[in-house]
Amino acid sequence: MSGAPVTTFWRLAGMSYLQYVNRAAGSVRTALKEPAKSKLAAQGEFSYKIASWQTGVQGEKTLITSLSTAGTK
Repeated sequence: MSGAPVTTFWRLAGMSYLQYVNRAAGSVRTALKEPAKSKLAAQGEFSYKIASWQTGVQGEKTLITSLSTAGTK
């Protein structure tokens, strides 16, 4: 057994693990055929509601359906 440190190929490529997983998932999504592709697309949709609280009282709820609008309120 050699004394050389072992490193992963995604580190050698200069990527973080999260970048590697995102690229791999994107490759899998583009390679899928119907009906699996449309089923996976439906699972990727999300929504949630946020509300501001002031002095213990909940304010108006806002529906968030995209990440670009998540931090605007």
